[in-house]
Amino acid sequence: MNNQGIARLLEETADLLEIDGGDSFRIRSYRRAAEAVEQSTVAIASLVDMPKRLLEIPGIGKGMAANLQVAVRERSIPLRDELLARYSAEILDLMKLPGVGPKTVRLLWDAAKIASIDALEAAIRSGALQGLPRMSEKQVAKLKKGIEDYRKSSGRFRIDHAEEAWLALRAYLGALSGVETVTTAGSLRRGRETVGDLDILVTGPACEPGATGELVEAIARYEDIRDLIAKGENKVSFHLQSSLQVDVRLLPARSFGAALQYFTGSKMHNVALRQRALRMGYTLNEWALARVDDGSVVASETEDAIYSVLGLDWIPPELRENLGEIEAAQTHSLPRLIALDDLRGDLHMHTHATDGLHSIEEMAEAACARGYSYIAITDHSKNLAMTNGLNEERALEHIARIRAVDRALGGRIRVFAGIEVDILTDGELDLPDAVLAEMEIVIASVHTALQMPREAMTRRILRAVENPYVRILGHGTGRLLLRREPYEVDLPAVLRRCAELGVAVEHNAAPERLDLCDRDLRLALEAGCRLVVNTDAHDRRQLDKMRYGVRQLRRAWVRPADVLNTLEVGALLSALRARTSASGSCFSLQSPVGAVSTNSS
Repeated sequence: MNNQGIARLLEETADLLEIDGGDSFRIRSYRRAAEAVEQSTVAIASLVDMPKRLLEIPGIGKGMAANLQVAVRERSIPLRDELLARYSAEILDLMKLPGVGPKTVRLLWDAAKIASIDALEAAIRSGALQGLPRMSEKQVAKLKKGIEDYRKSSGRFRIDHAEEAWLALRAYLGALSGVETVTTAGSLRRGRETVGDLDILVTGPACEPGATGELVEAIARYEDIRDLIAKGENKVSFHLQSSLQVDVRLLPARSFGAALQYFTGSKMHNVALRQRALRMGYTLNEWALARVDDGSVVASETEDAIYSVLGLDWIPPELRENLGEIEAAQTHSLPRLIALDDLRGDLHMHTHATDGLHSIEEMAEAACARGYSYIAITDHSKNLAMTNGLNEERALEHIARIRAVDRALGGRIRVFAGIEVDILTDGELDLPDAVLAEMEIVIASVHTALQMPREAMTRRILRAVENPYVRILGHGTGRLLLRREPYEVDLPAVLRRCAELGVAVEHNAAPERLDLCDRDLRLALEAGCRLVVNTDAHDRRQLDKMRYGVRQLRRAWVRPADVLNTLEVGALLSALRARTSASGSCFSLQSPVGAVSTNSS
């Protein structure tokens, strides 16, 4: 069992304890342990027989170490099982609804023995929630909307969760006898923000017809399997403990290219490609591209060969959605898509000054290790009290600390002073212009009052981007994937105004957000917007999440030239929105490394 799976069990145990009214210290101990396990760079499963090593992990005591040993061996925690039996195996699903935490679940249980989403939905229909504490008409309507959203997304998994499962499977399958290649296909390969299932293709001597028996049995013994769906000569299907379905297909090497193209999809891309093949006298399926007249194979081992025979350039998987990519491949006009290596910096991250885990120095060193030329430290402003957001005085002190770190690094990396300033309900910003003027990077974001009507939200954001110190609009839709729908806003109008003002629009690479989505990114390009892609990292390891943002940019046909943080320091500062000083003149902050920015720099 991997660390994420163990952490999930610990977090669920803490939630169940809170629902049960358990001791707060005990609840916190499970939550601390969950965080420690998830952050650990050592596989907990490898320490199961070394309790002393487990105790070396911060936040893990003797009792919790015993829980970890049981979790690895039994894939569960006895206390979790006991509490689920007391309530319902489905009670944890209630907390997948927006705004529903353990206290709300406890209220629903105490008042009406509600322990599942189905039971809550029935209670809403019958009016059984009326009169309960904290269950106003507005709150009940919010619960109803949350259930509707949950139904729409049920059975989907975030790209990072799917990737985590894929990497573990790749390591396991790749180590089996007779396996040479293990490749993912499907929506994960196409970079979709959420995934319905995993398609995995395996080749090697053990995958040849008539030789697959032992390999099939070995695959079926994978430790994270919850239940086996099917087991045949060349396919094994199962659900993981997370409920994610996996289909593993065993292929002869000669059919690998055709299978990879077929199982990558999308469905509409494949339909268009098969129609093209038929017009050219071929048939295309998961085994080969063959001539219609005599069935002879003309391409099957590689995708390149299949696309080439069909008169097309090879099409990057992220573009295979039948949105013009086949026509572009025919005319050799596919764009050179942005890649992770094109990025020179990350302009949105948080430190322990607010709700991050690491210091300015630690974030800068982590960015240096990734080869970046610059970063921006953009902690929260005071409106987000739960994040310990910065007020005017603390913001200025934070700027001074950032400048000091910038000087101390001696030019190895540029560290910009910035802020993620809240857009208040009237469109005003959460800090005065005099403070914002001291920063190179000001990101304006909506974090609160997300239920505003569309017209009011649009006015709110439009007013915010008019502020001359705003250089980047963050959280353009405010969504949380599979948890919270986007807020209502006239996004095309906002994007057009950002383009007119020179305000860059952020694509947030955090896999729980990924806003803007690929469709919204295409809208932004059509509006003439400048883009940035940032991780919104709250600890140094989260800087690695940039890859998820890049995948969405690629799906939107984004080129390196469309993204500002592909530029080096000087070009970036010149390309960012010029700001208006108190005297009315425009200026752009381009102070040398180590210099202290002022309003006239």
